[in-house]
Amino acid sequence: NGFELSDWRAPGVKLIFDAPPPPDFATDFLHQIGESSKNSNRVEVPFEQVAPAEPDIWKEETTELLRVPIGRSGATKLQYLEIGSGTRQHALVAGKTGSGKSTLFHVIITNLALRCSPEQVEFYLVDFKKGVEFKCYGSRRLPHARVVAIESDREFGLSVLQRVDEELRRRGDLFRKVGAQDLAGYKRAGGTEAMPRSLLLIDEFQEFFTEEDRVSQGAAVLLDRIVRQGRAFGIHVILGSQTLGGAYTLARATIGQMVIRIALQCNEADAYLIMDQDNPAPRLLSRPGEGIYNDAAGSNEGNSPFQAVWLSDKTRDGFLAKIRERADQNPNQYPGPIVFEGNAPADVQENIPLRLALQQVATQIPAQAGVWLGAPNSIKGPTEAVFRRQSGGNLLVVGQSEERTATILCVALVSLAAQFPKDTARFVVLDSTPPGFPQREFLQRVIQAIPHEVVQGSNTNLAEVMTGLAEELKRRAENESSGPEIFVLIQGLQNFKKLRQEDEFSFSSGSGDAPNPAAILLSLITEGSARGIHVVATCDTYNNVSRCLGRKTLSEFEMRVVFQMSAGDSASLIDSPAAATLGMYRALYYNDREGSIETFRPYAQPGGDWLEEVTKQLQAAGAGAKSGA
Repeated sequence: NGFELSDWRAPGVKLIFDAPPPPDFATDFLHQIGESSKNSNRVEVPFEQVAPAEPDIWKEETTELLRVPIGRSGATKLQYLEIGSGTRQHALVAGKTGSGKSTLFHVIITNLALRCSPEQVEFYLVDFKKGVEFKCYGSRRLPHARVVAIESDREFGLSVLQRVDEELRRRGDLFRKVGAQDLAGYKRAGGTEAMPRSLLLIDEFQEFFTEEDRVSQGAAVLLDRIVRQGRAFGIHVILGSQTLGGAYTLARATIGQMVIRIALQCNEADAYLIMDQDNPAPRLLSRPGEGIYNDAAGSNEGNSPFQAVWLSDKTRDGFLAKIRERADQNPNQYPGPIVFEGNAPADVQENIPLRLALQQVATQIPAQAGVWLGAPNSIKGPTEAVFRRQSGGNLLVVGQSEERTATILCVALVSLAAQFPKDTARFVVLDSTPPGFPQREFLQRVIQAIPHEVVQGSNTNLAEVMTGLAEELKRRAENESSGPEIFVLIQGLQNFKKLRQEDEFSFSSGSGDAPNPAAILLSLITEGSARGIHVVATCDTYNNVSRCLGRKTLSEFEMRVVFQMSAGDSASLIDSPAAATLGMYRALYYNDREGSIETFRPYAQPGGDWLEEVTKQLQAAGAGAKSGA
């Protein structure tokens, strides 16, 4: 109940303690002590200790060997990652969550990008984690990066492997022409083409093998070929994973080819898997960034304990900005990587073919016109639906999000307007969106932007618009004549009750009766595309597609875009249940004539600044075509 001083001999003296601190102060003070205690075993070696000095940036050669410091081994020695000599060609990195695996990847990429120019090293970066670890290399346009995949799809990851495999084959042909066996031999033989070391880095690579399907089979074959043959052509693989256990992983024969092993904190089972079965050393690792570097296929004598350097986001971004600034001295030489961001919709401003079409004045009718739907799930140009003057040349978009379907329609309108001279194409737009909705307002702005003739229709003047189309189709059929390409765009087909196919309908025989709009639509769909009249329609569900079109008419839409829906509806629309597994930012493009299904990311609705720029370019093109005529 208090304090007493033992053996106190001074009479009349009292001991008075300071008042206790306020409760808030005491709580904060104890919290700081707890945090300091928790971080007391944390070791941070600054990245600056391994970064090159300013005069040494982009000075290193990789012809003979790729060598980069990644941490400290003891008090005075640096730990290097060495790739490209002997059997040391590929690396395997394993470490549980929080072990510092992602930081180690950043250290390797950033330090190599500082030391070597893009002519000496290039990266293919694939991240399967539900995060954005590699996003900084896309946003900062790292000149060394060829591909940056963030929260990647398995299909896109496979396309990256295919791209690396193509590069392997291309280099093989070049090496054979000059009689070279390896990278150094190619340069000695007088090879003139820049031949950088290619590093394929895949974090959480086991995602390739979570399902037993064509993707996992293709990835296994390609990875095995790249690992076995890449060494001769300067192509190296670094794979990262939290665990190597489980039923789904890379074949042990392929892993056996990866002589360099880097183990960070992991459990005992993974310690034996990444190293040799007689090498349990990784299980003793106790702190983030602490690791064992082994370039002897995991055998005990190859162990080299080290502490990876610490690279904060701020420091990394500062170095990346410096690298990009150097690259911008030759912007055409170092344009930046292909970026795939799986957790975001596509951006139409990144569509290079559309950008070029808008910049150029269309002077002649294209042999075949296409509309760009979105960014592909593979390394290729934008996903495109091509209209030809033949039966079935119509496009159907099925999805319940009006914003997404309307965006596809708007981008399609801009795409077609950019490809056709002003008087060679006409557009008929039927919009069922209620007034005041953002989608309707955006469509109206697009219509005002294009210089071509546009006829607008709604439920109020539907019969009049459809009658005009019927007369045009009849004229082309009777006279075997042609005319400008006509595109009929219908937003929200399910809301046009007069366009639904009834059990019995026909053109009325009485001269005073107006033709049935549904019958006219059927004629346009079945006969129009062969005569240059194409229908592009959006609808919300498969049930409404059946109600509005019917099974037979549906077959005249050989091009179809579907968003996420039930497996049964997907199978009815595209002969595959694949649409049932689509996420928020995915759609499928089905081409019945070619028998192909392509996954892609649809475009998000563009901003007003994009539309303003499009308006200027299209209006200028229209004025230029008029003055030229």
